[in-house]
Amino acid sequence: MEVIEGSFHTEFPLGDASRVGEARRHAARLALECGLEELAAGRLAIIVTELANNLYRHASRGRLLLTGRPAEREVEVLAIDHGPGIADVDRSLGDGYSTGGTPGTGLGAVRRLASSFDVHSSVPEGSVVLARVRSAEARKPSSAFCTGAVSLPKPGEVVCGDAWAFALEGPRAAVLVADGLGHGPDAAAASAAAVEAFRAEPFAPPRRQLERIHAQLRSTRGAAVTVVHADAEAGTVRIVGAGNVMGRIVTGTEDRTLLTQHGTAGVSMRTPEEAVVPWPAHALLFLCSDGIETRWKPETLRPVLGRDPAVAAALLVREHCRGRDDATVAVLRRKD
Repeated sequence: MEVIEGSFHTEFPLGDASRVGEARRHAARLALECGLEELAAGRLAIIVTELANNLYRHASRGRLLLTGRPAEREVEVLAIDHGPGIADVDRSLGDGYSTGGTPGTGLGAVRRLASSFDVHSSVPEGSVVLARVRSAEARKPSSAFCTGAVSLPKPGEVVCGDAWAFALEGPRAAVLVADGLGHGPDAAAASAAAVEAFRAEPFAPPRRQLERIHAQLRSTRGAAVTVVHADAEAGTVRIVGAGNVMGRIVTGTEDRTLLTQHGTAGVSMRTPEEAVVPWPAHALLFLCSDGIETRWKPETLRPVLGRDPAVAAALLVREHCRGRDDATVAVLRRKD
């Protein structure tokens, strides 16, 4: 069984040139924390510099998101902007292509240097670029699923009150998103306690799992918690939750919201009730904390249904983050 959890992303708005160096220094610290070798750390520094400079020079409201995952020995970089977008993505990935009088090696170099890479762009809406750099000794994922998550603290906070985790085993996956009440360190402690309880037995029946999380969180301020079990062979999703962490399944033709009950784990919660719904083969499964608007149109996500789930998460954050609370999107899909 593989359990994946991550810290929140640190955000660097690229409104001035000084943020490029700041982002690069933060990436160096993450490389050290995640045990990247010198060569991998050097590749990461080039990627961060290239993407940050692209955002500063060419993008509207560009920002770089960075996070490290020590257990996976990798650092993730997301470059997000609100335009002008890339008219020909394939051409932009070739060396020598430039719209700004530069050598035109940016995105092509990033793709070559990254351990994994993806990009989505539309004109004039903007672009999302994903690059991960892993240690040469990092374990290779062997699951039947692809996962991705973006988690941002409330503006002005140094910690995030949300937390997320995936557990993957053969054709089964379990996903948790917890949103600690309020924000700041106490909210982060509540959501971290939910993840700890989830890790202990991630494939326990969801109802029993939520009851155990409820008991574990009684010493905290409490959290909204949703747990999902997905079965790729059966084509089903089983969901249970207390509070306003929303689930949603999106395909090329369908859009289904997964409802949970009112309540707060650790404070007050009715007896959990599970719901079981179909999970189409090519669907993306989303779990979103209430820092994300609930009324988003599935058309926003359909162009990235087959992309890395982190790109879908970043696109949803770009378009529908409320900007006044912690915000988390966790995304799961089957591998092709």
